[in-house]
Amino acid sequence: MKHKYKVTGMSCMGCKTNVENALSDLDEVTDVSVDLSRGEAVITMQTHIPLEKLQETLLKGGHHYTIEAPDQANQNTPKKLPKPVLVGNGIFYCPMHCEGEKTYNQAGDCPVCGMDLLEQPKLTQAVDYTCPMHPDISKDSPGACPICGMDLTPKIPAESVEDQHYRKLLEKLKIGVLFTVPIFIIAMADMIPGNPLSKIFSQQTWNWIQCVLSLPVVFYAGWVFFVRAWNSIKTWNLNMFTLIGIGSGVAFLFSLVALFFPGIFPDQFKTESGTVFVYFEAVTVILTLVLLGQVLEAKAHSQTSGAIKELLKLSPTEATLVTDHGDQVISIHAIKAGDLLRVKPGDKIPVDGLIMEGHGSIDESMITGEPIPIDKEPGDQARSGTINGNRSFVIKAEKVGSETLLAQIIQLVNQASRSRAPIQKLADKISKYFVPIVIFVAIVTFIIWYAVGPEPAMVFGFVNSIAVLIIACPCALGLATPMAVMVGVGKGAQNGLLIKNAEALEKLNAVDVLITDKTGTLTEGKPSVEKVMVVPGPYTERNIIQYIASLNQPSEHPLAAAIVKFAKDQDIPLLDVSDFEAIRGKGVIGKVKYKKVVVGNESLMDMVNAEQVDHLEDAMIAEQKLGKTVSLIAIDGGVVGFVCIADAIKQNSKQAIESLQTQGIEVIMLTGDNEYTAKSVADQLNLDSFQAGCLPTDKLTVIQELQAQGKVVAMAGDGINDAPALAQSNIGIAMGTGTDVAIESAEITLVKGDLMGIVKATRLSKAVMTNIKQNLFFAFFYNILGVPIAAGVLYPVFGLLLSPMIAAAAMSFSSVSVIANSLRLRRVAI
Repeated sequence: MKHKYKVTGMSCMGCKTNVENALSDLDEVTDVSVDLSRGEAVITMQTHIPLEKLQETLLKGGHHYTIEAPDQANQNTPKKLPKPVLVGNGIFYCPMHCEGEKTYNQAGDCPVCGMDLLEQPKLTQAVDYTCPMHPDISKDSPGACPICGMDLTPKIPAESVEDQHYRKLLEKLKIGVLFTVPIFIIAMADMIPGNPLSKIFSQQTWNWIQCVLSLPVVFYAGWVFFVRAWNSIKTWNLNMFTLIGIGSGVAFLFSLVALFFPGIFPDQFKTESGTVFVYFEAVTVILTLVLLGQVLEAKAHSQTSGAIKELLKLSPTEATLVTDHGDQVISIHAIKAGDLLRVKPGDKIPVDGLIMEGHGSIDESMITGEPIPIDKEPGDQARSGTINGNRSFVIKAEKVGSETLLAQIIQLVNQASRSRAPIQKLADKISKYFVPIVIFVAIVTFIIWYAVGPEPAMVFGFVNSIAVLIIACPCALGLATPMAVMVGVGKGAQNGLLIKNAEALEKLNAVDVLITDKTGTLTEGKPSVEKVMVVPGPYTERNIIQYIASLNQPSEHPLAAAIVKFAKDQDIPLLDVSDFEAIRGKGVIGKVKYKKVVVGNESLMDMVNAEQVDHLEDAMIAEQKLGKTVSLIAIDGGVVGFVCIADAIKQNSKQAIESLQTQGIEVIMLTGDNEYTAKSVADQLNLDSFQAGCLPTDKLTVIQELQAQGKVVAMAGDGINDAPALAQSNIGIAMGTGTDVAIESAEITLVKGDLMGIVKATRLSKAVMTNIKQNLFFAFFYNILGVPIAAGVLYPVFGLLLSPMIAAAAMSFSSVSVIANSLRLRRVAI
């Protein structure tokens, strides 16, 4: 067997000889050849020799050379994974979404518009490992080769279908250019002073040469366009390729007939030399330019899905598992919930989990869009794909695989990118009738030129009708909306905005009113217990804290979590709770130690007929006027005190509300809290209005009333009690820090969970809608202007006609221009 190795440390011919002699001394080696310039050694051996033995042989000889496998060369640090090549998942879709969200199981052309189907990226990027010496070995996790013992190295993933398609198009374009350029030169020879080509061959001979040179362009490079045209006619899904196929096909067939049977044509089709005008140069230039447009589109399409690709790159492929026997590197797919994982400085966090040991400063900018690293300590959440700073810590895996925030972001972005915005319906309606109208215009163009045009009228009519077919571009109309949506959704994801569908982006641009909850939306949502007021009687403060904390254990409300934390901080043991019930917008009820315990607002106390204590009311009002939340406590039918909870207003809430109000959006707070607390928060933030004591049904009613007035309402919330209102609103906006139910009910999720995200979302919506309108205007304007010019409307006044070749160039670049305009969204500041 023969293997190639990398050898470092050689500097002269003496070094080369030393390496060859040292390695030749091994019994298993039959031949050694060293290339000093490349630093390579090719060793022929009878049986495989482990790399460690080769290195040991060089060291024993007193040499300082290092021998490595080619894939391990220049790696002086523990192996790092290669930059992931993003492969697809074998599911394809049309970039124009001609059949909605329909997908296909194999690559090919869209049966409606004829465009190349794009492959969805694989949402999890698995890495296989192989042995550099035994490539047939393949494992899904790091380790040692079972044959030679060498460390397995990551396999480079196969090229994606998208990249393969781009490479094939580029190859065809090169062939097209190679044969089109000489054809074009031959056809334009009479414009060269002295026409030197006419002195070499006759015009008829040059026509035959053009015909031969055009065959690779027509039947190889551009053949796919004719296939698509034929399929579109068979299925009657007329599209851009119908026009290209008919236009260039008619010109090619005309040229063949003119070449083989010139006698059947009238004199007006003939040149001075008696040959018939042929259009091989028009056919090949048209096909090559269309091919160029397809290449540019394929390249641009890969950039429009760049957000998903960048998100996928955030996902690490391996992690360090903490075990009783030490740290072990495992594949990310082998991680289970509950595993302890060590995150080293500079590493990407592999899964969502809680920090158990150590501290860290984590860069979450790739998920939240915020550039400042966040300090984390034990008990804090760490998210998959974020990057650790310069400290090491251990996390406990909570959400793995598709459950992680990063995986959900990628899934949402992928789904939203393929959704259709309502504004696209206009383009769809026009596209449906576009191609038949263009074909009709081309026929009318030929008839008018033939009837009233100057001589040779038939030639003018023929050329101009082909120009009409070629210049029309329904694809520019079809791409106007989906391209902007795809880029916009990706831009949102990179800034901490998860957008479920394109419709949400469009509706957000028309929002008049923003309804917002208080706790967790305007405030931090991390309330803390300040005090527990106890009525003199049989219960001590410690007893009551134990009862209310035990009762709140099953609840996921932020206020409940604050009460439980307050008890734990004081080392108060919690008791079992039974018959637990959460009353939306009011509080909680349950049994603790056989006693009925109720914690909530006055409405709940009235509901359970709890006996009130008069002198508590003044103390409660005093706390509420300071903006604090007060929950009454009742045990066995009597009020025994209240718990006072403070929740700080988020730092950027005021700035966000001012920005929204500047955009003409009315901001209203609906909260289940009391009047005094709500008014305190509303005054501090200068809200347009507020309503306190709201139950979930009240929030629903307010939204319905606003919608009945013709308002477009957005609702921002984070709790289960907000889910009905989020679903009723025109646009539901969930805080990423909130509950899964709220996030599921919303159309937009703010990963960072503050109102500045809504400001970003409104700016993004405005930018995307402006971009879509620009694209649609360009597409409409281009076709409305281009088709009449190609038909020859400028000829009577200015004497101008549009060559089919110029028409092909204009058509190709019209779709590319729409995509390029959409890509500008990536640079928009939100």
